[in-house]
Amino acid sequence: MNLVVELIKYMMLLLIGIYTYYSFTVFRFKNKRQQDRIYGFLTTILFVLHFIGYFTLYMQSADVKMIYLYGGEVLLLVFVLLSYQALYPKLSKLLLRNMLMLLVIGFIIQTRLSFDRSVKQVLIVAGSCIVSLIVPYLMHKLQGNAKYGWIYGGVGISILLLVLIIGTTTHGATNWLTIAGVSIQPSEFVKLLFVLSLASLFAQGTDFKRVCFISVMAGLNVIVLVLSRDLGGALIFFVTYIFVLYAASMRPLYLFSGLIGGSLAAIAAYQLFGHVRIRVLAWTNPFAYIDNEGYQITQSLFAIGTGGWFGMGLNRGLPTDIPVVSSDFIFSAISEELGGLFAICIIMIYASCFIMFINIALRKEDTFLRLVCVGFSVMFAFQVILSIGGVIKFIPSTGVTLPLISAGGSSILSVIIMFMMLQGVYLPGRRSRETNMQSSADTEGSV
Repeated sequence: MNLVVELIKYMMLLLIGIYTYYSFTVFRFKNKRQQDRIYGFLTTILFVLHFIGYFTLYMQSADVKMIYLYGGEVLLLVFVLLSYQALYPKLSKLLLRNMLMLLVIGFIIQTRLSFDRSVKQVLIVAGSCIVSLIVPYLMHKLQGNAKYGWIYGGVGISILLLVLIIGTTTHGATNWLTIAGVSIQPSEFVKLLFVLSLASLFAQGTDFKRVCFISVMAGLNVIVLVLSRDLGGALIFFVTYIFVLYAASMRPLYLFSGLIGGSLAAIAAYQLFGHVRIRVLAWTNPFAYIDNEGYQITQSLFAIGTGGWFGMGLNRGLPTDIPVVSSDFIFSAISEELGGLFAICIIMIYASCFIMFINIALRKEDTFLRLVCVGFSVMFAFQVILSIGGVIKFIPSTGVTLPLISAGGSSILSVIIMFMMLQGVYLPGRRSRETNMQSSADTEGSV
């Protein structure tokens, strides 16, 4: 058994390494047939990695329920690949496969941590993919339509205020609503409305008066999140606003002013909120407070260090010793059991997604759609940075989930919707010039 686990560990590392390599080099091939061949190869790697991951877990547990769960996940993956490519033949094949690869890694590691939680994760992903089937079509219809910015912003603020008033508190933050026994985190969906609002409003102009009004709207979102003690969410909203404003105006003064203002706000948050001071204390010297404030981050660092470059192998580490490992600290569990090199490949897949987001933005002439892509790009990348940075002690922990891998229904649904909205933007536009750009075999390869 030890030999099998050790062998499969290296096989998984080899597969994720090959996948990562081709996710960046597929665009060297200008011929569409060659690109499709690479996409087929990436799909094969995805399913093989999924199989050997579950094979390892089943060999060690001999639990027949794991076979049923694996079969259900395979059907889900096949359904997503076939349905989305049938409905939207022109979608980004790389972006779809990157999304599925991250989901597969999440399935494997969540099953290792908790079988019941993994079943819930699969059901959430299935529901999210079904709901999101119509999202590319709806987003495609928004092309050239940027009239509802204030409505998007007003609805978002109203939802956040509702959560602040009647929401439930978890881990110190009042950012959950319980409806019919189901808990959701509305701020995950307000993120999408926030980006749509900013893109719509800035597409209509960036004169100083308009920027001031939009800044007030964005500031209200951030203030409500701060009052809810969801400081990680507030930080994501703030950074997204600053970079969308800069992308719309191309004025460095706005960018530098925002960064300075954000630094001052961080100092103020440290003075005002006790749990912020605790997290900073745990970040600066976690081993001095290993029994209390620093316990979570020290366990995370122990796990990453124990895993080394190649990992301990699935079910061979102790990731469950880390508090909230299935959501906030899932990267530590991956690093311990699958290795630092595997974790670096995951970071590179996230980078591949980010580059594709920016590439889609650069190809669009419509200001609204371009700013939507920029907003989602920054929001996605910054969430990854906050999640991984907190786990490896690069920055204080902010309690942010790792997109598509961490447990959390609201987070998974919102990120899948985000990916599908970007797929809708990627689809051929109404104007002939964009259609011609889209139809060329090497357009996607401009990355």
